[in-house]
Amino acid sequence: MATTVTPPEKTENKQQKTQPKTESRARTRSDEKFKIFCGTANEALTDEICAFLEIQRGKATVTRFSDGEAYIHIQENVRGSDVFVVQPTCFPVDEHLMELLLLVDALKRASARRITTVIPYYGYARQDRKDKPRVPVSSKVIADLLTTVGAHRALVVDLHAPQIQGFFNIPVDHLFASPVLVDYFRKMELPNLTVVSPDAGGVERARFFAKKVDAALAIVDKRRTDMNVAEVMHVIGDVRGRTCLIIDDIIDTAGTLVKTAEALINAGATKVFACASHPVLSGPAIERISKSRLEQVVVTNTIPLTEAGKAEPKIKVLSIAGLLGRAIQSIHEETSVSTLFL
Repeated sequence: MATTVTPPEKTENKQQKTQPKTESRARTRSDEKFKIFCGTANEALTDEICAFLEIQRGKATVTRFSDGEAYIHIQENVRGSDVFVVQPTCFPVDEHLMELLLLVDALKRASARRITTVIPYYGYARQDRKDKPRVPVSSKVIADLLTTVGAHRALVVDLHAPQIQGFFNIPVDHLFASPVLVDYFRKMELPNLTVVSPDAGGVERARFFAKKVDAALAIVDKRRTDMNVAEVMHVIGDVRGRTCLIIDDIIDTAGTLVKTAEALINAGATKVFACASHPVLSGPAIERISKSRLEQVVVTNTIPLTEAGKAEPKIKVLSIAGLLGRAIQSIHEETSVSTLFL
């Protein structure tokens, strides 16, 4: 079945019609130099970004043949344009990755001046090293593919391993969703708050968050026994009588998250909240969260939720469209993006 990614036509209001023709032409020429396209992975986020920037989404059609091959057609002139392609490589990962690669290639062959891949969720990020013999460094392979196909820059959000930036031979702007999450939890004013890292690898992220919300820090010692299987050992830090907030970058099967929450409750925590940038939520994740002792799980819209995820009352979604929109605008205008990294 064919899927068409084509935004509705933008209608002019009366005020625009009364403006001088020279001003209208100047605005049109400016708009033609700055365009945002997307695949089918997260059209809703792309539309939010475009609404924030007050521009219309670029016209492109993504079609699949009966055997599953993707076919891309850019439906407007992009010659000399500064183009941004918004596409998280979420489930189905390989299909969305292929759409991204083909979109970049199509834009390159259409003579776009600069192509920036905006990847809110970078798939394969957890395969960032050789942790056993004879395995690929898959996140490096993806970086090479994007560079080879013609991308000039990459804009990513909360990489699982920050060193992945070094896998690219093009500039990478690495944003963090923490400003959006910090603002939300500040407004909640949770009493006796302790920020918790679910493993040793996330301590730096949790420490940064704890400093921003003026909270204590705790760590849960975790040992992974198999792929997507983790066993929580014990809590490092005093959480008795306190409200705990678990900080992570990805919630996949939610096994680690639920076990961490259980360990905190057993250690004396009164309430446990959780937040993460990327709601992968695969397999039994939704059911586990629903049956867990978690009060609320706050995520961002880097990945669109399934219908089951949207229906789960414990899951709260925050938008990062404004954060990405400001970053895209800064890249286009060639101004500093560093203030958004905090």
